[in-house]
Amino acid sequence: MAAAHGYLKKHTEALVKDVGIEAACRLSGKSKATLGRYYSDHDEHAERFMPIDTVAALEAAAGYPHVTGALAELQGISLSHDGRGRNARDKGGVNSDVVALSQRFALLMGEYSQSIEDGVITIAEAKRLLKETLALQQVLVDMKLHLEDEAGSVSG
Repeated sequence: MAAAHGYLKKHTEALVKDVGIEAACRLSGKSKATLGRYYSDHDEHAERFMPIDTVAALEAAAGYPHVTGALAELQGISLSHDGRGRNARDKGGVNSDVVALSQRFALLMGEYSQSIEDGVITIAEAKRLLKETLALQQVLVDMKLHLEDEAGSVSG
């Protein structure tokens, strides 16, 4: 468990440095000293970790969810981070999602067709296929969220 503690502290420090210490203080309402204790490797701070609400506030401002990613990795879970942010989704609704879905599927099929042409899918081709599959998955997630929003506005 000590290795996990160190791993979390390392990612907590990366989060604070990503946001910037001054901005982290403003966003969290914590002092530099308090934030420093959360990632300190000194024995007296070994059991001190950043509160989850503080993590959430800082990760919202960060370029990457450092602590969330570390927690997921410790559990053997992989996250996909596209950098768009929660509110950056296309506001076009389900109709534009259907168009995007068709376009992404066409791109995936084109990539697959090129990859399988010689009967062998290379590592580079597999990576490109994976990238297109993840993009297609993101369109489906956006579509699901738009459908949930529309269902909520109809029933609400």
